[in-house]
Amino acid sequence: MNAELVEDEQGAMALQEELLYERLKVHLKARLVDLVPPANAGGAAPRVDADELTAQLRDILEPVLADLRGLVLSPQDRDRLIHETLSEVLGFGPLDALLADETISEIMVNGPRDIFVERNGRIERAAATFADAHHLMVAIERMLGGLGLTVTESSPVCDARLPDGSRINVIIPPLVLNGPVVTIRRKLRDWTMADYVAMGALSQQAAEFLDACVRARVNLVFSGATSTGKTTLVSVLSSSIPTGERLITIENVSELDLPGRDHWIRRVAKAANIEGRGEIPLRVLVKNALRMRPDRVILGEARGDEALDVVQAMHSGHDGFMTVLHANNAVAALERLQMMMLMSGLDVPPSACRTQIASAVDLVIHMGRFADGSRRIAAITQVLGSSDDGFLMEDLFVFEGSGFTPAGKLQGTCRYTGAAPKFLEKFALNNVPVPSWISKPTASDK
Repeated sequence: MNAELVEDEQGAMALQEELLYERLKVHLKARLVDLVPPANAGGAAPRVDADELTAQLRDILEPVLADLRGLVLSPQDRDRLIHETLSEVLGFGPLDALLADETISEIMVNGPRDIFVERNGRIERAAATFADAHHLMVAIERMLGGLGLTVTESSPVCDARLPDGSRINVIIPPLVLNGPVVTIRRKLRDWTMADYVAMGALSQQAAEFLDACVRARVNLVFSGATSTGKTTLVSVLSSSIPTGERLITIENVSELDLPGRDHWIRRVAKAANIEGRGEIPLRVLVKNALRMRPDRVILGEARGDEALDVVQAMHSGHDGFMTVLHANNAVAALERLQMMMLMSGLDVPPSACRTQIASAVDLVIHMGRFADGSRRIAAITQVLGSSDDGFLMEDLFVFEGSGFTPAGKLQGTCRYTGAAPKFLEKFALNNVPVPSWISKPTASDK
């Protein structure tokens, strides 16, 4: 019985200390708000000196602790208290530490108490939590406020790009029941094709072939599920586009990063306002881009009736077109492209759409996520034509696994099948050498 009483007393003391700790944090946060300079003209965020504010908070904390009975803080606990106070007032609360961790590729906040992260292709629960939904909303408002955006009950969804290049998606009640939900897809580095080869995302032969295809103005579709690396691969391959070419990118949310490119026009669709007005969809931007004398057009993701204009642009001499589609495989990507063309109200049979797509799209590069969490090119497939039954396609490269290492890492390579590409005339027209190991079409193939 005595042991139980001791345990109860210890629990009560721990609870009291926690309550005192939170009360002290509330007091410091209120004082910190007074210390932060007011916003600049136009509502711009003020510049603050974190070291100076930390020193001021320490000066405030000492006399308060001296008068506060029932709470003893070690130097480490004092540092933690000041850090949490600064983070919750000036930063993004528990997300600050996760955003600073370069091993984390994705942060998923499923409400204030459930935070998950993706690290090395694996999803795990983070120890950090928000105090409540209000605490999480404060962090969301700070993240979006710096971008001039907001979420409200009347406009509860937001997609945006953070200053570091990461992509953030926010959705709040009443559209979600968990509380505010935040998904941040990190941009950890600028990838190169050499990086992709080194990490096994594709073979050296596949990299050489895709580089040549881009320079030869082959029309490319990138397919795959969410977070398989489609947009990143487009950014990597964009380095193969000659720097003197006029490039136009069109996206719903700015994600593409094309380093070292000067002649680049970035266009982003505009969502409707709260009254449902002012929307400028992708289709309008695609049509307008074709009047801007582009050498290349990259559509970040085709998701609606703009697919009709994309396919027709490929037919009208705009070679070297690149676009991204969500699909389970290469055939499904073209089937989805066909469905989106029909969504445009085009009054033609599906077979006519298939014929147009088959003569416009040259290659489908399908990305996949594998059992070990790795992202790789699963297949590079050429479009041979169409029939009443669907699309005629042929794999040029396929990923072949060879088992797992003791650490669970998938081994394998993206192997060339030996098939002859049907679009090699584009290489000749653009003075691009065909890799010596590529099979050439025979007379019967032509």
